[in-house]
Amino acid sequence: MGRTDNDSWDLATSVGATATMVAAGRARATRDALIDDRFAEPLVRAVGVDFFTRWAAGELDADQVDVPGAPWGMRRMTDMLAARTRYIDAFFAAAADAGIRQVVILASGLDARGYRLPWAPGTTVFEIDQPQVIEFKTATITALGAQPTADVRAVPVDLRDDWPAALLGAGFDTGRPAAWAAEGLLGFLPPEAQDRLLDKITELSADGSQVVAEVFINSGTSGDALNEATRKWQDAGLDVALDDLGFPGDRNDAATYLADRGWQPVRTPLNQLMADNGLPLQPGDEEAPFGKNYYCTAVLRKAD
Repeated sequence: MGRTDNDSWDLATSVGATATMVAAGRARATRDALIDDRFAEPLVRAVGVDFFTRWAAGELDADQVDVPGAPWGMRRMTDMLAARTRYIDAFFAAAADAGIRQVVILASGLDARGYRLPWAPGTTVFEIDQPQVIEFKTATITALGAQPTADVRAVPVDLRDDWPAALLGAGFDTGRPAAWAAEGLLGFLPPEAQDRLLDKITELSADGSQVVAEVFINSGTSGDALNEATRKWQDAGLDVALDDLGFPGDRNDAATYLADRGWQPVRTPLNQLMADNGLPLQPGDEEAPFGKNYYCTAVLRKAD
């Protein structure tokens, strides 16, 4: 069943389950010493999807859950997430070095950067997601004894609602630059919603603000590869439907869209990121679900 504009979910269903899957990948990458996210595995365990818990805990091997030679699978996802995590962590470190002390994590899901990164003194991290997601993560991480070095402020609001008003109500200052993250988000938005999100980010951003985003490039048969991978995962016990989570239709290229609105973007192809981190490359053919994706950072330079 495909997505609709007003659908709903939690961390164990539909698009919400991808947050748990991503956290499972970060947990496995932590076990493999590729990254360091001590909160990922406990968060996955708390959600309670057995398949993801077993992958996070290292109880499943790739040959049990992945199709041999396939362009996608849990192992490929874990490697990609390791590279992506390093990239976005470095983005926030560079933003801090540039003097930015406001951070906004959009659709934060089970992302734990607000709690695990060594933020500069005076940093405020705003986490935006649906109320039930924010409540679950905050309670779980607090119970783990997290001691964030930033002022982490939950903004419990659906991105389909008036999230800018909620963000401003939480203390966001439009007169100061901010660092924005849209990690693994744009591809799950309808094309017009992607544009609205980027427009709102631009409207709320002061000169010198920065943004990082993963940009999804649809491949001709990528859905078939994803569905095949999902079926193998279901054979291994996954009882969550993960196919058809995106929205069809052409969409504006995010980096170009940002450039037209005063941002100065830099594109990094996924396979460049993988190579830079010494990880296996994604297939670049039409069957690869994410092989043509790129990552984008951009700095806003508003006209005087």
